[in-house]
Amino acid sequence: MPSPRYAVALHVEPRYAARVRSRTLAALARRVLAAEGAETGSALSIVVTDDATVRDLNKRFLGIDEPTDVLSFGLSAKTRFVTSSAAERQLGEVVISFPTAQLQARQAGHPLDDELAHLLVHGMLHILGYDHQRPAQARLMRAREDELLRRSAH
Repeated sequence: MPSPRYAVALHVEPRYAARVRSRTLAALARRVLAAEGAETGSALSIVVTDDATVRDLNKRFLGIDEPTDVLSFGLSAKTRFVTSSAAERQLGEVVISFPTAQLQARQAGHPLDDELAHLLVHGMLHILGYDHQRPAQARLMRAREDELLRRSAH
């Protein structure tokens, strides 16, 4: 049963829909928001799309002309989407490349669901203020990712 505490909008490109466990990803997103103490009524958007879309977003917004596995677009506390209710605080959007996630899962030898979960948590942590530019930040972020993913496995 979805938690009324957080609004999670998930859009999966139709060609990938049969291979993405949407309810599982949305539930994971809600658990991460709760574990990170996100404000009640916070909203998050998640998009699972193709490499071309991610590459275009990466180029337009970050100036990097290549695909990547996950992008995070955080919004300020004062920003609201037109479709957001007055009660929602839109945190941002996580965009995951399905083909890249699939390739990385195959290369790492683990299930696609695990890779998608990792990318979602990674992207969400960026929105929630984590970074990995410096080694200490990277260790902290990776430890938090691992903890949240272990929690969700139980």
